[in-house]
Amino acid sequence: MKRRNFLKGAGLAATAVVGGIAAPAIARAQENITWRMVMPWPKGTPGLGANGEKFAARVTKMTNGRLTINVYGAGELVPAFECLDAVEQGVADLAHGTPYYWAGKDAALNFFSTIPFGLMGWELSGWLRFGGGQALWEELYAQFNVLPLYAGNTGMQAGGWFNKEINSVADLQGVKMRYAGIGGEAMRRLGANVTLLPAAEILPALQSGAIDAAEWVGPWNDFAFGLTQVAKYYYTPAFHEPGTGIEVFIAKDKFDALPEDIQEIVRVAAQANAEETLADFAFNNIQAYPAILEKGIDVRHFPDDVILALAEASQAAVEEIAAKNDLNQRIYTSYMDFVKKSAIYGKEFEATGMMQRAKVWGA
Repeated sequence: MKRRNFLKGAGLAATAVVGGIAAPAIARAQENITWRMVMPWPKGTPGLGANGEKFAARVTKMTNGRLTINVYGAGELVPAFECLDAVEQGVADLAHGTPYYWAGKDAALNFFSTIPFGLMGWELSGWLRFGGGQALWEELYAQFNVLPLYAGNTGMQAGGWFNKEINSVADLQGVKMRYAGIGGEAMRRLGANVTLLPAAEILPALQSGAIDAAEWVGPWNDFAFGLTQVAKYYYTPAFHEPGTGIEVFIAKDKFDALPEDIQEIVRVAAQANAEETLADFAFNNIQAYPAILEKGIDVRHFPDDVILALAEASQAAVEEIAAKNDLNQRIYTSYMDFVKKSAIYGKEFEATGMMQRAKVWGA
C-alpha cells in the first residue's frame, strides 16, 4: 500500500472514530435537560411559591439553559400535599416544599421542618450543615429515592388566628382549627379538632365557619392571604414553628445523572435560596406587622398553663416518633441534643439581647 493511501485511510478511520464515539459523547455532555418541579403552595405565594420559582429561574440561568426547571404550583400538576409521591413516582423530577407536609409517609420528617419549642431558623441551618443533620436527612429520604437540599426558612411563625379567646387549656376543647405539624398533633391531644388545609383553602374555610381558627405563617403571608378579615385574635409567637425549614428535593437517579458541574450549581442555588428566603421573611414580616396592628387586631400570647400543656403533649408525640425505629431515634437524639444546647445559649445571647434592644427602643 502506498504511504499516501495509508495515511488517507488512517485519516478516514480516525474520522470514523471521532464521529462514532467522541461526537456522541460531546453531544451527551451538551444535552439540554428539562425538569418539572411541583410545589404545595400557589405560584407567587410570598416567600414560598415565589422563592421556589426563584430557585428554578436561578438554576436555569446559572446553567445557561442546560438544565431548565419548569414550575407547577399547588394543584397544577398534582395536589398540594402529594409532591413527594409525585417525585417518587416520576410524575415530577423535584419539588420545593417543607418536609412536614409529607409526614404521613414518615413522621420523622417533622424534624427537618420544625419541632415545637425547637430550633430557630439559623439554628436549624447550623444543625443541618455542621451538626450531622444533613446526613440523617439524606438517610431518611433515601427510602423515597430522593435527595433533600435545605432551601430556606420562614423564621419564627405566628401561633394563629382565633375567633375565641384561649385563656385556658379547656378553651381548646372542640375548636376546629387548621394547624400543621407536631403542633397540630399537640392541639389535637388537648381536645382541638385539627385539620391541615392547603394555603388557598384557609381563608374560605374561616369565612364559611368550617374552621374557627388557623395558623398559616406570619404577618407577611397572613396579611397577604386576608386572614385579618376573618379573625379577632392573633396569637403569637408560634410555639410549634420557631423556624420552619424549606426544602428542595430531587429524584436521586435524576440528580446522579447530571454532570458534576450542574450538580454543584443545583446545590449552590439551593444554598442561595436558603439565605434569600430567611432574609425575605425577616424583612417582610417586620414590614407587614404594623399593617396588622392598624387593623385593630387583638394580639395575644398563649397563657403559661396552655404553653406548658402544649409542651408536654408535643414532647410525648416527638418521643413516640423517636421510638419507632433506630433511624428515628438517631435523628431525635441529634436534634434534641442541639436544641438543649441552643436553649442555654439563646437565653443568654439572643433572647437577652432582644429584650435589651426592646427597652432601648421603647418597644
